[in-house]
Amino acid sequence: MQTDFNLPPEFNAVKDANEQIYWTGRPHLIPFLATGVLFLLFGTAWGCFDIFGFIVPMLSKSGGDIHTSGFPSAALIPFFAIHLFPFWGSILNMLRLFLVQGNTCYAYTNRRLMLRSGFWGTSFKAIDYDQISELDVTVNPLENMIGVGTIRAFSGATNSKGGRIYDCFIGIDNPYEVYKKIKEVSVDVKTDWNYPNAIRPPTNPGYQTQYDKKS
Repeated sequence: MQTDFNLPPEFNAVKDANEQIYWTGRPHLIPFLATGVLFLLFGTAWGCFDIFGFIVPMLSKSGGDIHTSGFPSAALIPFFAIHLFPFWGSILNMLRLFLVQGNTCYAYTNRRLMLRSGFWGTSFKAIDYDQISELDVTVNPLENMIGVGTIRAFSGATNSKGGRIYDCFIGIDNPYEVYKKIKEVSVDVKTDWNYPNAIRPPTNPGYQTQYDKKS
């Protein structure tokens, strides 16, 4: 675990003035890349279907000359370039994950979960504890072999089909311990927000007290 004195400078720059960061971690490469495997398999199957189902037969009939393949040569290349998007898109996605992994970092604080990522640049996302309605930890067979796991937080976001969108700490060390600590801090903070403690004034215009974690 890491503490404030050795935090990545990027997290230190975006945290609030009185915010305390209790932990930061990074995803392991293999589990992080594994998140793109399903898309890669789909893209590979799509590419094989196009290449061996259309392109190769067309070229074999024309003796390898696209000008006599029975398809307008001017449209042949752009057509298949677009139609093969799932194939080359899945490969580019794996490359993107490889490059993004080194710029990805996770943290939890006394106020929220924080995620840092980015491909061309660096982006940050924060999820306040009161937004989290579900928190779980999973360890798939691949992660189990490496000794890592994934923590998922659901804060109400859904896709166009109504499926849940989770914010994930992917492939982190000590997943059960981190999950337990996040749950502990989350419950304490939510309780503190919902039931003002004794040090608050009778009239409280907002949450101005500081959560003090007792070890």
